[in-house]
Amino acid sequence: MAELKHLRGKTILASGFHAPERGKIDVLSEVLIAVGTDGRIASMHRAGDSGYEAAKRTAAESGTLERLPAGTYLLPGFVDTHIHAPQYPQLGAALDVPLEVWLQKHTFPLEARYADLLFARRAYGALVDDLLAAGTTTALYYATVHSDATRLLADLCLEKGQRALVGKVAMDHPDQCPDYYRDASAEESIRGTADLFQYVRGNPDNGEGRVLAVVTPRFIPSCTDGALRGLGALARELGAHVQTHCSEGDWEHRFVLDRCGATDAESLDGFGLLGRRSVLGHGTHLTDANLDLIKARGAAVSHCPLSNAYFSAAVFPLRAALEKGVHVALGTDISGGPAASIFDAMRQAIALSRVLESGVDASRPPEERGGRPGSRIDFRDAFYAATAGGGVALDLPIGAFKRRDGRRRRRPGPADRRLQAGLPLRRDRRRRRGRGRLHPPLGRAGLRGRHPAEDRLHDGSAEHRRRLGRRAAGQIDQLL
Repeated sequence: MAELKHLRGKTILASGFHAPERGKIDVLSEVLIAVGTDGRIASMHRAGDSGYEAAKRTAAESGTLERLPAGTYLLPGFVDTHIHAPQYPQLGAALDVPLEVWLQKHTFPLEARYADLLFARRAYGALVDDLLAAGTTTALYYATVHSDATRLLADLCLEKGQRALVGKVAMDHPDQCPDYYRDASAEESIRGTADLFQYVRGNPDNGEGRVLAVVTPRFIPSCTDGALRGLGALARELGAHVQTHCSEGDWEHRFVLDRCGATDAESLDGFGLLGRRSVLGHGTHLTDANLDLIKARGAAVSHCPLSNAYFSAAVFPLRAALEKGVHVALGTDISGGPAASIFDAMRQAIALSRVLESGVDASRPPEERGGRPGSRIDFRDAFYAATAGGGVALDLPIGAFKRRDGRRRRRPGPADRRLQAGLPLRRDRRRRRGRGRLHPPLGRAGLRGRHPAEDRLHDGSAEHRRRLGRRAAGQIDQLL
């Protein structure tokens, strides 16, 4: 937090660019940005504006003028709207198997290890450090089923100065989740989520609301109907953000159709999980009617181009969704995507849009390759989705350099007052099985040893962060 507080009450003199609206890159040359003591932009003057020279002179005379070093450019912080925080140790691994195999054989065993808080601290700390080094200042995180480790992730984000939205993963379906890694019941999924909101909102170090809790059903296959309904009710009661996966690939899409008799988007809407602060991961199999529904609810799609190439067997129509008016942001989908940098997600989003437009089978004539005309995007849309588009998706005033008159706040409801007073929500009074168990006990021999990918988290992490920083700085010209 020291670096962030250093700029409070200062005026920054810098050149750079941002994309405050889709399709437009606003180039900033020798702009003056005054930062208030609350960390928000108080004013912005461009060279030639009335008051520019006076503001520059006043800041210089008061010792509050901060100049960016020569050759450095100011960008908005990147917004990554789909990150599986516990999967960072297996980044880029096991991408040669179908999604359902990848989950059961590789991902769930790794995530189960976060019952060990020492391991969790080491892995989560490296992740947050690396993302900040790569320019990701806002992150939407899936954690694990473990309440203690999820709280630790929230604490680390506060400690290191990253804006974060953190969700305890809810997954209670006994047919789709392994016995060693799931919530014991729907009630436990709901109670654990409510407890996280109480912890995050009551954290004395989080007075500015830099970290938020998120309602996080992993996806429909991993949750019972009872858990989904209860989480939807909790999200409405708290006015909370919601994150989940939606129509990610053929297997999940067909599974939900068979189980619910409706698509993912329609089913989530029925469970009360589709609203203005809902962020749906992937969405490659969404229909036009689904996109209309998502737009009507004000929800957003997190476009994860890297992982879609591995697990979705389809390309999300980013341009069509944006032109329809759907909120769309970018996600790396660590570790379904093999890279942690939003720069990689931007490049891949552009490349896949070209593939979607042209089709890929060169043995067929161009007109028969199955392309979708008018699908290509360029760096403007990609950069917007990685910055201001992320702010819109999350309903937060971030992603562009704008003066804020004050943070828009939701009027507190009964649930907020109960949380602030340290009281349980009404649903917590109900008698339930498994009371007092934070998570199922771990006991399988395969979880007791060192995870093969754990070596990635040791001594090389500092050099890895420096490398990420150099790559991020050096690739702006390539993006443009």
